[in-house]
Amino acid sequence: MNPTKRRLILAGAGLGAAALGAAVALRGKPQKAPGGAPSASALAFWARRFPALDGSELDVTRWRGQPLLVNFWATWCPPCIKELPEINQFYKEAKSAGWQVLGLAVDQPDPVKAFLQKTPLDFAVALAGPEGLSLVRELGNPAGGLPFSVAFDRSGDISWRRLGISSLENLRELAKTAT
Repeated sequence: MNPTKRRLILAGAGLGAAALGAAVALRGKPQKAPGGAPSASALAFWARRFPALDGSELDVTRWRGQPLLVNFWATWCPPCIKELPEINQFYKEAKSAGWQVLGLAVDQPDPVKAFLQKTPLDFAVALAGPEGLSLVRELGNPAGGLPFSVAFDRSGDISWRRLGISSLENLRELAKTAT
């Protein structure tokens, strides 16, 4: 076999295995820390503040004790833009059950503001900035890909993760099974 062809086959197999491993890791229900306390990554999330688009700071602790869906997105990410209307619809349907939604843009303020002028969202949006990719890795997305969504339960721990587009159907199912 040609050495170049062999390297391509091995590289493809390696990428496939890595993708499968990441998918399995992200599909499983996150494990609770010993004693039922929120995981270290969840506690680190709750300690953060994010720049809001109006220049203020958004303190996420205001949603602690409620189910919270956090969606990481960017204006330059077509799958992110595709899923935002469904996340917005989920928020409209689930807020009466206590659900909150936070969109964290892994982006700069000006493109986000321009996008929201054209496509207003009913849920809170703040900036994760370039550090957002580090945060998604901390929250269980080792690939750092977008879009990425994570749900926190009423205890403040991570209860669900999804790398890739979250459909309205996925989110409705999440709301039904959330504790």
